[in-house]
Amino acid sequence: MKKVFVVFFVAILFFGCSEPKPSTTTQVMKKSSFEELPSNFESENFDEVVKLFKNNCQAKKTLKIYPKLCQQVEDVNDSKAFILENFQPYQLINNKNAQEEGLLTGYYLASIHASLQKSDIYKYPIYETPPDLVSVNLSEIYPELKHYRLRGRVVDGKLIPYYSREDASNIEAPALCYCDSKIDKFFLEVQGSGKVYLDDNTTMYIGYDNQNGYKYRSIGRYLVAKKEIALEDISMQSIKEWLQKHPNRIDEVLNYNDSMVFFRKKEQGAFGALGLQLTPKRSIAVDRRYTKLGSMIYLDADLDNEKISKIVFAQDTGGAIRGSVRADFFTGFGAQAEELAGKLKAPLKMWVFLPKEGSKVEDE
Repeated sequence: MKKVFVVFFVAILFFGCSEPKPSTTTQVMKKSSFEELPSNFESENFDEVVKLFKNNCQAKKTLKIYPKLCQQVEDVNDSKAFILENFQPYQLINNKNAQEEGLLTGYYLASIHASLQKSDIYKYPIYETPPDLVSVNLSEIYPELKHYRLRGRVVDGKLIPYYSREDASNIEAPALCYCDSKIDKFFLEVQGSGKVYLDDNTTMYIGYDNQNGYKYRSIGRYLVAKKEIALEDISMQSIKEWLQKHPNRIDEVLNYNDSMVFFRKKEQGAFGALGLQLTPKRSIAVDRRYTKLGSMIYLDADLDNEKISKIVFAQDTGGAIRGSVRADFFTGFGAQAEELAGKLKAPLKMWVFLPKEGSKVEDE
């Protein structure tokens, strides 16, 4: 039995997979109070927050966090009182260095131009999940590995890594459509969902369905390490501009990130990992090893020309979102949303709001 376990452990190191959750939540949060929140909390639109909380309660994962409050919210008359009387803030702490400050970035609903038919212009496939992609939930064999998942393909009876981005030409999978830009396709995968403008003047929405099993690697960090872009100048806009100016190096840079995303058609807009449609400037992606999906969160971050200090909801995840004080802020759709998301990189403080009664979180 031990030999079998070792084989699976080596496989975990070899294949892309999720990471285990910390053993306790008290390692990364401390009890706080509403009086300790930034002053902007007092100017919050509590009626809107309660309405969004009610919508958030449609998800099963939310109901596990707020079982009683999701019932009580149906009969709320005073929104601010409902928040103050029923929730307890806990400040999230960076699990690595015990600091209160982390990082806030942004993402948006991407847009691409594409066709249902491949051509000389529309030649980059947006793939559905390949039929030969195997996903293994290890908890079915080893409960102690319940937070690990392997992805790969079977060759001669053995599970091997799936095709990386560099080997994507070997993928045999249905294409939802074909887009006209390898760069736009890459950033569509980073965002995880998009609106597709087809050449027949129709549109469709697509969203994340699966990925090839490799960990996300930042091409921004790669360009900084190569001294192509200064760290203080790195943004989605500066990366796109650099790629457009260096067409002969596009593959080199994009292939640095082995991770690939596969998509499926959506009825509408952007949906997160919680299963709900994302709300611009009220939904965030988190690292669910530390923050449970469905949680109500208070963010406080200072940008150059805008302060983000408000209640939001943890409704999504992302390959680049790692750490306890870490969030990706959903900015919406359109040019302004893309502009804000592309440049958003700000110091962040986070508080999670848990039920006052029945909370299992203890003081540090």
